[in-house]
Amino acid sequence: MALISTILALRKDARILKLPPYLSALCILVGVVWLLVLPLNEYSRNTYVSENALLPGQVHTYFTGSEHNIFRAYRHEVAALADKSVPDRNQRLSEILRSSNLKVATQKYSYATSGRNISNENVYAILQGPRADATEAIVLIAAWTNMDGEINHSGVALVLTLARYFKRWSLWSKDIIFLISGDSTSGPQAWVDAYHDSHSPDTIEPLSIKSGALQGAIAIDYPAGPWGHRYDKLHVVYDGVNGQLPNLDLFNTAVSVASGQMGIGCTLQRMWKHDDSYKERLQTMLRGMISQGLGHASGPHSSFIPYHVDAITLQTVGDGWHDEMSLGRTVESLFRSLNNLLEHLHQSFFFYLLLQANRFVSIGTYLPSAMLIAVNFSITSIALWVASGRAGKLPNPASTAPPSTPGEKSTSSPSKTTPMTLAEKDGALALIPTELLQTTERALFLPLAFVLATHFLGLLPLYIFNNTPSTYLSPVFNLVALLTSLLPFLTSFGLKQFSRPTAQETTLIQCFSLLLLGMFLAALATLNFSLSFLIGIATSPLTFVRRSNNKAISAVASLLLAVLNPVVVIRAATFFFGQDLVKVLVQAAEGWHVWGLWTQVVVWLVWWPAWFAGSVVASEGLFA
Repeated sequence: MALISTILALRKDARILKLPPYLSALCILVGVVWLLVLPLNEYSRNTYVSENALLPGQVHTYFTGSEHNIFRAYRHEVAALADKSVPDRNQRLSEILRSSNLKVATQKYSYATSGRNISNENVYAILQGPRADATEAIVLIAAWTNMDGEINHSGVALVLTLARYFKRWSLWSKDIIFLISGDSTSGPQAWVDAYHDSHSPDTIEPLSIKSGALQGAIAIDYPAGPWGHRYDKLHVVYDGVNGQLPNLDLFNTAVSVASGQMGIGCTLQRMWKHDDSYKERLQTMLRGMISQGLGHASGPHSSFIPYHVDAITLQTVGDGWHDEMSLGRTVESLFRSLNNLLEHLHQSFFFYLLLQANRFVSIGTYLPSAMLIAVNFSITSIALWVASGRAGKLPNPASTAPPSTPGEKSTSSPSKTTPMTLAEKDGALALIPTELLQTTERALFLPLAFVLATHFLGLLPLYIFNNTPSTYLSPVFNLVALLTSLLPFLTSFGLKQFSRPTAQETTLIQCFSLLLLGMFLAALATLNFSLSFLIGIATSPLTFVRRSNNKAISAVASLLLAVLNPVVVIRAATFFFGQDLVKVLVQAAEGWHVWGLWTQVVVWLVWWPAWFAGSVVASEGLFA
């Protein structure tokens, strides 16, 4: 009981309000350090296959010599179609697939984004499994052009060869769909949307033939020219749209088959040489976090993952001694493993961070780092709420006289402070906590209206950047950067002229803004850990910004926050990574209209409003 009484007494201790900034700083520090220790062996573990039915690498593959000549013939056919129109090209591809006794169909699609029209056509064929009842299917994909805009000569030829090869086998217990999409992003998205009847009939043609529920998808990116090219490693691409990931069992099966059975080295996140050191692991993890945080489509497989269809892309990289036959055997063995599944992949992880091809960190280990960053905003918000209800301010005990009773006139000289006796000082000190603990009514209308209006204001740049033609994106971006940088100062000046917010209202504005930011980031961490962590780090200075009557402090705080303007950060990031700003904005707009990308929603309706509210609070001291 004594302990409980002591704890309850702490609520009345005014010094407790001094702790939140230190607690927030500790949360941020621990969150960052937590992330940095993840590559260590003690906090990560080796990958393993949880689904025993997969049996990766346990079958003999027969895709060998006799198929090589067929592959080379198809590769020359594909090369001859490079200069053909889309209808002529797809007509010939359909004829090749029909010659293998497959059901073939085409699908046209068209998207309008950033003032341009994305139109193309998909070709797909269905192999009905001899032992299947058309309730489940696996997809093999080869986009006509890969993510770098190169024609996928050998990838398309290999899919055509495997379609002919798979047709001869009677062991398939699932249907196999062969998809040759018009491009690497819009084509697969249009096809998978139509497959699940979630497409717009005005822009996307429905599918004339279908199979059962999709159990998995494998995409091949092998852009060797008409004469072929030997490769060194397989780059396994696994990032999905909006940071979603495939079941880890699929990734592990691909690595096990390629490296264990075929002797092909596997790499990820463009880490071409990985020595399994702490530095390489950390770099791989951070690259994966950036890719996941952006939420963009990283390959033809990305569009399938939002539909709970586990998918990856196998991309050939480097110069080595492996050829198309080894890749064909890898795909064959991988499909044989997926063919063994009795149910959808579910036993392994859907949330993970990969450190290299054979090592990962599970969600239970890495999630606390993002949660600690989000919690720091909630701690500060609670402290600001408590502070906003305090009626008194902490006076200086050395120069504070005891209050006069009502009706009593002060006898002290205005130019001279009367020395206080010891008893008077004790009385003043006793009065200080009493004044600090007195509560006052909170004025909520202005702070709530301001925070809500700020979040609605974020809809403007969200709409502008997603609908502006590409030719105007650069000047529009510069204009938005200028306006958003000036807007906090203009808002502070306007509030001083018309509304004159009190110190309590300013505190409540920051309180509500940080409360929403902490809630959003905590919820986002369970869906897209990387995006939550990156935005949490970018907005962490908002925790320590306060309204100050010192113009120098206000100027420094305003300058710091001006550098952390989301628009400025985006511009600096594109410069640092050597990316073209307009291209990035065009891809983001395409992601919004085509893939259903919601990274922009987080940027403009979570990050930007929190930055704007903090900047307004910081700049108020400049107009005091």
